[in-house]
Amino acid sequence: MRYFLEMAYNGTRYHGWQVQPNAHTVQQVLDDCLSKVLRHPISSVGSGRTDTGVHASQQFVHFDVPEPLDVEQACYRLNRILPPDIAAKHLYAVSDEAHARFDAFARTYHYRITLNKDPFLTEYAYYLSRQPQVQLMNEAAAILLRYEDFTTFSKVKGDTKHYNCNMYEAVWGQYENQLLFTIRANRFLRGMVRLVVGTLLDVGKGKLTVAEFEEAIASRDRRNASGAAPAQGLYLAKVEYPPHLFLPS
Repeated sequence: MRYFLEMAYNGTRYHGWQVQPNAHTVQQVLDDCLSKVLRHPISSVGSGRTDTGVHASQQFVHFDVPEPLDVEQACYRLNRILPPDIAAKHLYAVSDEAHARFDAFARTYHYRITLNKDPFLTEYAYYLSRQPQVQLMNEAAAILLRYEDFTTFSKVKGDTKHYNCNMYEAVWGQYENQLLFTIRANRFLRGMVRLVVGTLLDVGKGKLTVAEFEEAIASRDRRNASGAAPAQGLYLAKVEYPPHLFLPS
């Protein structure tokens, strides 16, 4: 039987999502806890990777077990032994061919900024001491929807085979003293969202014009992007799948 686990985590204490040698990662902790609860070695497959310090308000993984599970009981027992910064939200029975990464047709990230210095948001939002020009950042963000090749926002020497993404949404909103950037696409390159945010913030600070932002995208040259925005403001917020993958409960 194959199951999808919907989960969330605070990435502050972790060296990213993916299992790595000699590193404390979310996936390693999850697999260890799943193996204990299910009494079966579990090696989960995530919908995607998040970097060190990045959070997820919704992440999906799939794993296989020999026999059907009582999903409510299994989820309850899993939450009992998971650390406080990782939460199991739901377990779903899925078809045997369902794949958490390859079957996702859209992913949404949020980037949070606070304009007030708040010690209680240090791990959960990026603090900016001055108000950027949100209208200009939205003009630049709208340009993203006109492009498919995002080589400019790719990490140097990455293992990506191609740099094309179908972009569906990219917009900034302001809610009192906080800014929220929402970006949705079929896929993202590793580190891409933080590079996009960092470059858009340079537009908002007057360091780049909207036209120069578009020139940077069109150049397909990583050297024309700004520095990456800090990790603590980034959240994997939503992963979308075709409904037919999920079996009747």
